[in-house]
Amino acid sequence: MSYTDLANTIFKDITLSAEDYLKKYPKRQLKEGAKVVRYAPSPTGFQHIGGIFTALINERLASQSDGIFYLRIEDTDQKREVAGAIEDTIKTMESFNLHFNEGVTGENTEIGNYGPYKQSERGNIYKAFAKVLVEKGLAYPCFCSAEELNATREEQTANKITPGYYGSYAKCRDLDPSVAIKRINNGEPYILRLKSPGNINNKVEFHDLIKGDISFPENNVDIVIIKSDGLPTYHFAHAIDDALMGTTDVIRGEEWLSSLPIHVQLFDVLGFDTPNYAHIPTIMKQDGGSKRKLSKRKDAESAVSYYREEGYPVTSVIEYLLNIINSTFETWREENPTLDYREFEISLDKMSKSGALFDIVKLNDVSKNVISKMKASEVYDNYLAWSKEYDTEMADLISKDKDFATAIFNIDREVPKPRKDFGKWSDVKEKIFYFFDELFNKETIENIELPKSLTIEAAKEIIKEYMPILDLNGTQEEWFAALKEKAIEMGYTADRKAFKKNPEAFKGMVSDVAGAVRSAITHRTNTPDLYAIMQILGKDKIIERFEKFINN
Repeated sequence: MSYTDLANTIFKDITLSAEDYLKKYPKRQLKEGAKVVRYAPSPTGFQHIGGIFTALINERLASQSDGIFYLRIEDTDQKREVAGAIEDTIKTMESFNLHFNEGVTGENTEIGNYGPYKQSERGNIYKAFAKVLVEKGLAYPCFCSAEELNATREEQTANKITPGYYGSYAKCRDLDPSVAIKRINNGEPYILRLKSPGNINNKVEFHDLIKGDISFPENNVDIVIIKSDGLPTYHFAHAIDDALMGTTDVIRGEEWLSSLPIHVQLFDVLGFDTPNYAHIPTIMKQDGGSKRKLSKRKDAESAVSYYREEGYPVTSVIEYLLNIINSTFETWREENPTLDYREFEISLDKMSKSGALFDIVKLNDVSKNVISKMKASEVYDNYLAWSKEYDTEMADLISKDKDFATAIFNIDREVPKPRKDFGKWSDVKEKIFYFFDELFNKETIENIELPKSLTIEAAKEIIKEYMPILDLNGTQEEWFAALKEKAIEMGYTADRKAFKKNPEAFKGMVSDVAGAVRSAITHRTNTPDLYAIMQILGKDKIIERFEKFINN
């Protein structure tokens, strides 16, 4: 009996050959330098911010090289598959403007000529290539039970030998094909292993697109390539898929770096060209005095849903991640404040080789900048969409009068240096609540913020004196001149030097009077332009609030 007989016994139902599949998936005809990259998640849970990070790098590289960005679902571990995870992946990527040229588009739909794009539907393809390896004596059935493998591992550990199925510990490696066929025909369960040609004493030199030049020992372990359920392992499937789908660059997390010896060996054994590899740094978080990996269990910000719930605009998150990908993005953004982020070209060789630090404070700064550039109508539309899902009270309030709400959002906006109040949509309510009586009237006297130099009694006295002269019909300059004149009449001064020299001679500064007016109208000491607020509220509403403030 020969290896061919063994291959035909194992794969008797496989009709198409490896050569047939190579013809079915011809080399892509793309311009020189175009990158074919993929996002290839396992549907074992919902999206992590690290997934967006990885997908963004892949999408940008494909887009800026006129290449292909495709979605492949690696679902060979079907016991761990989570219902709805595929749909969540697609929906999340679309919401972050990460659009696939090919791949899975739904539970049972896909686009592109290199599918199926779900590994669970490519079983015969993997078996066709496994069959070739068996025919060449490069793969073999392994009948060892879990108990036998555990016993071997315990023996190796006790003798301080590197654990693994290799060399003399690979008990089924040299089984005669006739013996293997007999055991298969007897119904014995088995898996298929690669007969590794590697020698651990040999070094492989490799260039990683991020890490640079690296070297590692050849893999000498006879890894599993087909499991007992007939499905391939990740190692085997990804090598065949990347080759047939024409993947030029594999961009993945650095946790896969230790698997690189296996993957390089598989491409070589299968006769494929090895794609470029880039192992991106793990996203880290500052925790006290040290850094640690961003955790799904410990850190709310690890989940993509966190950014939707908090109300970060998609562009804010993307621009922040671009800062992590290439620190030069921040300078580019300063020099190109109006350009779309897609105009920035990322570069893998400029990525940090160590852990990428995720900083919510920095994200907020980036997001404030992004929101500050939006038109008031855009802020209104975005905030309404968010609040309909996460704050229905605010959605109802701003929906009653769109022009009123838009005017609020337009304060200090279309100016050379726009105000940066909002880092996320969940910040908005506290910043604009005082425009709405339904929220403002819930405030108690304990909630009223006053200038540090004023007591509540002094503030009330200011409002009593100022209320009769309130006039909003003139310009902002005319309004402030009248306020200033009244303040001086009440014993306040506009001369800061005089006040510092002899503070007992004055009740305070003119700014204290303006501060009292601000507090009476908004209950806050830090707001956008006071005159703009007063113009939006109108004289009647202001007088009403003055009276309530005095009598509170």
